[in-house]
Amino acid sequence: MADDASTYTFKAETRQLLNILIHSLYKEREIFLRELISNASDALNRLRFEALTEQNILEPDAELCIRLSVDEKKKLVTIEDTGIGMTKDELVKNLGTIAQSGAKAFLEAAKDAPDQAINVIGQFGVGFYSIFMVAEWVRVTSRSFNPRAKAASWYATGDDSFQVEPAEKANRGTRIEIKLKKDAAEFADESRLRTIVKRHSDFIGFPIYIGDSSEQVNQQAALWRTPRKDVSEEQYNEFYRQLTLEFEEPQSHLHITTDAPVRVYAILYIPAKAERGMFSLRKEDGLKLYSRNILIDEYSKDLLPEHFRFIQGVVDSEDLPLNVSRETFQASNMIARLKKVLTGQVMGALRKMAKKDREAYARFWKEFGPFIKQGVATDPAEREHLYELLRFKTSLQPDDWSSLDEYIERMQAGRKEIYYIVGDDDRSVLLSPHLDQFKSKGIEVLLLTHPVDPFLLMGLQKYRDFDLKNAAQAELEPDAKEDKADQAEAVTEGALENLINRFKEQLGDKITAVRETRRLSSSVARLVDPEGSLAPEMQRVYKYLDRETAIPKKILELNPSHAIIRGLADLEAGSDLEKAIIDQIYESALLLDGIHPDPSSMTPRIQQLMEAALKK
Repeated sequence: MADDASTYTFKAETRQLLNILIHSLYKEREIFLRELISNASDALNRLRFEALTEQNILEPDAELCIRLSVDEKKKLVTIEDTGIGMTKDELVKNLGTIAQSGAKAFLEAAKDAPDQAINVIGQFGVGFYSIFMVAEWVRVTSRSFNPRAKAASWYATGDDSFQVEPAEKANRGTRIEIKLKKDAAEFADESRLRTIVKRHSDFIGFPIYIGDSSEQVNQQAALWRTPRKDVSEEQYNEFYRQLTLEFEEPQSHLHITTDAPVRVYAILYIPAKAERGMFSLRKEDGLKLYSRNILIDEYSKDLLPEHFRFIQGVVDSEDLPLNVSRETFQASNMIARLKKVLTGQVMGALRKMAKKDREAYARFWKEFGPFIKQGVATDPAEREHLYELLRFKTSLQPDDWSSLDEYIERMQAGRKEIYYIVGDDDRSVLLSPHLDQFKSKGIEVLLLTHPVDPFLLMGLQKYRDFDLKNAAQAELEPDAKEDKADQAEAVTEGALENLINRFKEQLGDKITAVRETRRLSSSVARLVDPEGSLAPEMQRVYKYLDRETAIPKKILELNPSHAIIRGLADLEAGSDLEKAIIDQIYESALLLDGIHPDPSSMTPRIQQLMEAALKK
């Protein structure tokens, strides 16, 4: 250093703070370049502001830009901007901030209240010092925009002191020279710098150049900050492809610009499929989070509720308080407001789609319905807002999706229950004997056949003034006509009692009881739960959680008017054929309820019954 250089000693705690910054807060060393580009962008923005009122500016016609260069042999990286620049005093003040009271405050907070330390960090910006993750030494040479100011240079190695001296620099702005450590030599490569710029600083509002090239590296124009009227559908789709590398166009997009209660610029996408493509760039859930066009989090999971995690896109907020590393943001009321704004916008867009484009919403529901159901099951604060987004197939409209409101509109007058049935798939559940009494009365039943549906019901027990009720547990009163017809066709009371005893003897402890029912019409039998037992949907929850694997013991109800029961009453008691028929009736009921442990085991018995039928 020159003889007239001034040496400044950092305070005792500064070394400790540098160690925290370098080794604890930054996950990836390439972050240093993002921080320096961010600082350069700030300097260019400040000059642009000064130029609005100050006419006497050094090099007023110089391009506002950032240039990176490398010397591979010397292992040097240089970043230079044409921004506002700094005087000697400003170098001491701005780059010496780390030695001020903020450092001590941080260390005291970290010692006395570790959970509050992150908030203290956010009060002062020391991202510049991430440079020492890769640097043996750093020299910052700067000249102020004030034509009368002289250039100065700041030099440090990350130890306990730094030096400042006069320098020669004809151009306005700041030049930072970094001598790389041996284990950081990878950064003395133009292609490596280009990759970092594209990843972290592609939407900086000023051109970034590398080497002597006049080709701009960064895209610069942030699409999310462009007015909606100026963005074409093709541009939205192209941006989605760049963001995700997905081949299919997204189902829809949402361009958000708000000033209150928080300033937000965002473009959000609903992908074509719930499952990511093989070559997708997005390997995790979460949105790309920017602050003033600077990427601070590649996968931010705190901006939307968990049930909207399928949404892709970018969010940019100038109001966001950042911590020192910009890799995580502070838990604050600001984040809560940002999440509330984005969630409200997504909810509004989905409501609009559901109301105005039934076909588009059906495509959305097919892919992402389980996420919405998960939200109802797991998010008590949001579940009631999600109810209107739910869609179901029903026993009367099995090929279409219906909302709960549409179900209620079709409901028979005077009814106060929304009925549902839980099963493995729509086709098999439509054959359930539990639906017999509903079919005969024309009562519509929701078909719940997705694995998440039993969990959904834990958060959906009532909608408006209507209680949800499982059809398998419902007992509808038969009409007088139906009851009279059933009795005319039923086996005699004595024959039925004898048959019930034969069922009990054959099935043994597989069931708790056998009894007749007038609730069946086209089905021969059904299984119902004894009073006080776990509800059918909760049995499925336990099954999915591997909490219960044994077949639950149920009551077998027989339809005394069914042709099979009438024929079975006349069959020789104790014969092999009778035993096979009884076993098959029971296991068919298990199958239709979706609780048969091994359906293929029925094959030999079915073959036996076919042979018996052919012999007869």
